[in-house]
Amino acid sequence: MDKQQRFARVVLNGFYAYFAEFENITLAARTRFEQAEWASMQDISSQRIDIYKETVMHTLGVARQVAGEQIEDLTFWAGTRSLYAELVQGMTNFEIAETFYNSIFNSHFGHRSIRNDYAFVFSPQGDVPPVDMGRVVNHYRVGDNLAQAFTQLLEDYAFNIPYEDLGRDVTSIVGAIDRHLATRFDMNQPALELQVLEHHFFRNKASYIVGRLYAAGEQMPFVLPLLHNDSQTNPAVYVDAFLFGPDQVSLLFSFTRSYFMVDASIPSQYVLFLQQLMPKKEISEIYSAIGHFRHGKTYFYRTSTRHIRSTEDQFIVAPGIKGMVMAVFTLPSYEYVFKIIKDRFTPPKEVTHQIVKDKYHLVKRWDRAGRMADTQEFNNLVFDASRFSDELMAELSATCPSQLRINGRALIIKHCYVERRMNPLNLYLQDASDDEVNEVMNDYGNAIKQLAAANIFPGDMLLKNFGVTRHGRVVFYDYDEIEPLLDCQFRRIPPPRDEMDEMSDQPWYSVGPKDIFPEEFRLFFSGNARARAAFDAQHADLYDADFWIGLQDKLRNGFVEDFYPYPRRVRFSRRQELA
Repeated sequence: MDKQQRFARVVLNGFYAYFAEFENITLAARTRFEQAEWASMQDISSQRIDIYKETVMHTLGVARQVAGEQIEDLTFWAGTRSLYAELVQGMTNFEIAETFYNSIFNSHFGHRSIRNDYAFVFSPQGDVPPVDMGRVVNHYRVGDNLAQAFTQLLEDYAFNIPYEDLGRDVTSIVGAIDRHLATRFDMNQPALELQVLEHHFFRNKASYIVGRLYAAGEQMPFVLPLLHNDSQTNPAVYVDAFLFGPDQVSLLFSFTRSYFMVDASIPSQYVLFLQQLMPKKEISEIYSAIGHFRHGKTYFYRTSTRHIRSTEDQFIVAPGIKGMVMAVFTLPSYEYVFKIIKDRFTPPKEVTHQIVKDKYHLVKRWDRAGRMADTQEFNNLVFDASRFSDELMAELSATCPSQLRINGRALIIKHCYVERRMNPLNLYLQDASDDEVNEVMNDYGNAIKQLAAANIFPGDMLLKNFGVTRHGRVVFYDYDEIEPLLDCQFRRIPPPRDEMDEMSDQPWYSVGPKDIFPEEFRLFFSGNARARAAFDAQHADLYDADFWIGLQDKLRNGFVEDFYPYPRRVRFSRRQELA
């Protein structure tokens, strides 16, 4: 075996090792759920993210020994790419294996010189393996007895702990279908069946059964969220809701959520089925949602490249108030924004480039609680400079020149983040009705509280740092000042000692670097009386240091919040029985 063949084989063995460890961690989620080990569930979720880079770096170390000096030779890489392509030809997971090869190449060359000749910018086998997704779908004929079909389904998906009340849950499911689907889906079709992915999806404190009602080409996606009753003496599982329709299922797989753990040994089978349930959901987001975020990034790059090549509109400065830390631009025809760290930060910001990068890395590994946008990080991203508006070029040249390089017609951005474009909350409020203001400010307060319950303090809570998704959900996307909530020191502002204190424009009390005074949060609504009134009416408790101190105490005692990725109104009545 010559050096190139050995090199290609080393990389493929590295992929096999990574994928095996990925699956081992994923399989542990079932036991964690059954035993209600919620803190451990979060730990293994972060661990699964970390093992990718760890395995890449270990594999690269071995590959460098094999290649010797030739590892710097791009013609050597061109040869190994061809050999590797032969090795993964026809593999069911070839797309993940090719992305792993890309990671080896990029880790060695620092994301420089990437070309399709040397790495898999585009796959010779296509974007998605031609797999039979039917092999991972279980079928339940409904006939004239919907309750019996769901009873059999839940029995087949049972855990090693019992259901709390299986009959009650089936009755709740059938009742929800009768109330909501009678006029939206023909429940009397003789060929009606339940088609369900064979394994549970785990995340945080919940498990999910994902499937669809299907007949004659017509479908209605549905999800059954299963929760643990957290009882130490009589542990049991119950169905918490019946979610249906592409929009409700899409919210479950949102880019603002942590990645699922699901036993998908051939990820593309699950991806293709899920994409049928959620036709508007990007395939790149679905890969990421089931934990394959690196390949999600590869897929995103391919689709974005095709989109840019097929359009002619110009990149422009993103609408909204300019940030102190990031320069942000977008392409009007594309639903994403590109964020570059500025060379110098607008006072009073005192963070560094590395601190900002560390914050974004923290968000990738943390429980995003449905309130922080997932991002893709890119190095040496190449654009056609002629597609950039004059205003945007002037803005980037003034704010982040160190991150730009011109090579002929190419504009190379050395480092940037890409995330889903949202309507900035401050802009949304400008045209919102009074009812919309009340609703969105309630969700803004809920976003802050849910981030805090996930041990995240946003830091800068200005309205411009939050966006509103197409589903009307408020999401935080400015991470340069986030801190673990437990690292913060919440204090009340002491009363002034005398008239001199009261008239002073300087604090009459000491302020430490971690000190936070919730009474000052009212300043975030300066100039927007409607927003302030709506927020005060629903979330005035956030101005009280006791709220934050009490939550810190709960977190220190091991409290893990329930983050429902669906409206509370759709939950079954069990919540009232046990309230």
